Amino acid sequence: MVDDAQLIARVVRNDDRAAFGELVRRHQGAVRGFLRRMQGSSGDFADDLAQETFLKAHRALAEFRGEGSLLAWLCAIAANELRAEWRRRKRRAEFHEECEHDERAEIVDHPDRDLTAALARLPEAQRAALALCFEHGLTHEEAAAALGCPVGTLKSHVARGKQRLRQLLEPGDADVHA
Repeated sequence: MVDDAQLIARVVRNDDRAAFGELVRRHQGAVRGFLRRMQGSSGDFADDLAQETFLKAHRALAEFRGEGSLLAWLCAIAANELRAEWRRRKRRAEFHEECEHDERAEIVDHPDRDLTAALARLPEAQRAALALCFEHGLTHEEAAAALGCPVGTLKSHVARGKQRLRQLLEPGDADVHA
């Protein structure tokens, strides 16, 4: 199997669209999952941002230095795209929680939904740190690079996020289902 570095080289040298397509196939699920976790829903919004992420990645692939994983670099682009979209929506006064509360109200007894609801209540930095480290398997160093923060800060976000999730998921916390 051809590794990511070889595919990247083919894209940069020859604008090999098949090679880029393979990179997209390998990483699109993880990027979409990351964006869905960050958004707190599973709507088309995350898919649209994932598509924009890969378009930007294609244009900037020659700038990828390979210091971390390609997935970490893609998640950094995705996080930047999400933040930019949130800023655009806020400026236009169109930023709303997209279906998040409705989705939680539909299914409250499903354990995955409880986790999704609890994650949605975490601050963005904690949610991103947990998603990158636990859902996508990035090292602390890779996740810190993707989020543009020091490793110590990332570790704090992970620890605080885990602590808050424990509180939110305790059986007596009916507030998660609200």
